[in-house]
Amino acid sequence: MITYQDFENIDIRVGKIIKAEDFPEAKKPAYKLEIDFGSEIGIKKSSAQITKHYKKSDLIGKQIIAVVNFSPKQIGPFISEVLTLGLADAAGDVVLLTLEKEIPLGNKMF
Repeated sequence: MITYQDFENIDIRVGKIIKAEDFPEAKKPAYKLEIDFGSEIGIKKSSAQITKHYKKSDLIGKQIIAVVNFSPKQIGPFISEVLTLGLADAAGDVVLLTLEKEIPLGNKMF
């Protein structure tokens, strides 16, 4: 169990994918993403194992949810700066957490 204060320390924000590239060096199929979190946080990079459900071209402009205050993580030759959030479907493939309506970039989940 965690406390509510523990939860408050996790900074979860909305961002918009502005670039998606193949990531052939990843151990599991993944994309390298650039995500715009607005003027306060800026553009951050993330590796995401979402190739089963998404084409790169379909990701551009999509709003997603991410944790923006984890330490950067080295994934092969790439440094992932944020954790893009998703859930596994019945087959174990990741489906992104997205929004029903357009939300200003950088808005924090509470």
